[in-house]
Formats: sequence, structure tokens, C-alpha cells
Amino acid sequence: MHDTLKGKRILITQASEFMGPTLCEVMAEQGATVIASHHPLVQPDAAQQVVAEAGAIDVLVANLSIHAPSTHATEVSEQEWQEVFAALVDPLPRLVRAVVPSMEQRGGGRILLIGSAAALRGMKRTSTYSAARGAQLAYVQAVGVELAPQNIQFNAIAQNFVDNPTYFPAEVQANPRFQERLAREVPLGRLVGAREDALFAAYLCSDAAACFVGQVFPVCGGWVTR
Repeated sequence: MHDTLKGKRILITQASEFMGPTLCEVMAEQGATVIASHHPLVQPDAAQQVVAEAGAIDVLVANLSIHAPSTHATEVSEQEWQEVFAALVDPLPRLVRAVVPSMEQRGGGRILLIGSAAALRGMKRTSTYSAARGAQLAYVQAVGVELAPQNIQFNAIAQNFVDNPTYFPAEVQANPRFQERLAREVPLGRLVGAREDALFAAYLCSDAAACFVGQVFPVCGGWVTR
């Protein structure tokens, strides 16, 4: 891949977290003008503010993250549930409302969610996080088919076991128990590289990926295949 995003203005949210740093680096390498937003998006007016400050954009990368709770399902509090959904789910429709009108005026655009494969495979003690990530993917699939006639492609990467500082920091990777789990559960036998993931994201943001509508792409080394 070379200059696949040349001339595009790309807004990346929570750019210092999750996949943000590598996405910014790779998309700039591919020729994009990257607008890296570091604003939290929990407040109802935050998404509109971030989009307004970015100016005209061709692509929105909704990179949303929160540290995943590990609470037993029967012990999940109202506060935990609300906080996780406020961080991961509620910003999505606000971002869409903020960016779609200008994309329609410009003749189209791309929206890419950086989501989680936790929504695609059951794991113990992840009910809140998995439910929120699942809501994200359902939203992308529904809104994706709605926006396609306006030449706006909305898709998602559902990832897990991808090298990133939010969910797999160095201390986790160095833990022998984690390495045993990696060997046991991930057919690839290693973490997906951050750049591998970001290059795929760059492709999905490019003109070459105009045919995908409301698609969810697992990037997880075979941990899930659907």
C-alpha cells in the first residue's frame, strides 16, 4: 500500500488511546491529513464539538475505548452498565449526526468503527463490555445500509488480540499465563500487530473499499472467524 489515502482528511477520535496512535501514524504515512482528537466523548455535546473543530472531513474513524470491567453478571451495577455504554455506545449516533450532513454535501465519505470481537464470542465476566461492543456492531450494520445510498460507507473492525496499550500493555504480554492463553485460544499463535490492523483500517478508509456496506470484519488472529 502506498498513498492510498492521499488527499483525504481523516478525523480519529480518542487518538491517544486504544488503536489511536498507530492509526494516526499509518494513515499519515498513507498520505492522509490526520486530525487527531483527544477529547473525551461522554458528554452529549462532545461529538458535535469535535467534528466542528475538525472542519470538513472525508473519513471519521470512531476509535472508542474503555477499560473493560471483569464483573460477574449478577454483580454488575447500574453505574458500571451506564458508564460503559456512555463511553462506547452513546457517542456513535452523536458522531454520525455530526458528520453525515457534511459528507452528504461533499458527495460521500467513510465512517469506520474500531470495535471489538468480544461481541462475537462469549467470555466469562465480560457481560457489560461485550454487550456494549455488540450494540456498536448492530448499530454499524443498521446504519451502514441506511447511509450507503448517499455514498457513505460505514463499516467496523471487530478486533481482539491486537497489540495495543489499552487492552494488551507490556505487563500483560509478559505474563506467562497470558502467553499460555494466547497459544491456546488464538490460532495465529501471536498478537496481531498494531500496524497490521491499522493498515487494514487504512484500506477500509480508502477509495478501493467502496463496495463494503455495514460490514463487520474480525481482526483477531482467528479467535473468531465470523
